[in-house]
Amino acid sequence: MIKLKVVLMVAGLMVGSSLIAGNAESEKLINAAKQEVGEMAPKQLKEMLDAEKKVIILDVREENQRAEGEIYALNMLSMTRGNLEFEVLNKIKDKNTVIVTYCRGGSRGALAAQTLKKLGYVNATNLKGGLKGWAEEGYPIETGLGITHLSKEQ
Repeated sequence: MIKLKVVLMVAGLMVGSSLIAGNAESEKLINAAKQEVGEMAPKQLKEMLDAEKKVIILDVREENQRAEGEIYALNMLSMTRGNLEFEVLNKIKDKNTVIVTYCRGGSRGALAAQTLKKLGYVNATNLKGGLKGWAEEGYPIETGLGITHLSKEQ
């Protein structure tokens, strides 16, 4: 039963990501944001978390999307992309801290990281591939069922 729920969760991540992509003007903005802020590979973020390096993981998905699961970290914050500019300055005071944004597939995370840079956060970047990329690498996702790993069966 849990395996089925994991498969359904990953399928939802993939379908949802494909719905966002497609508009040429939007893609230009997203690609420019990714170029400006760079992207951190899931492996690099996992290594930082395992080494307990100081990093804030910032989930910018909509509240209802958080049911898909989240990347667990001691310093994890959630605020929607739409509220970022209004909330972040009160929640993250140190503008030199490392901040890694993520969304479902990486697009809104890139735009959020770009906004953070414009607000003066010098070490803001985006998680490459978002939660989907993280899961595809086999890293843990915390869900209402507990910690879950996507397994690639051969």
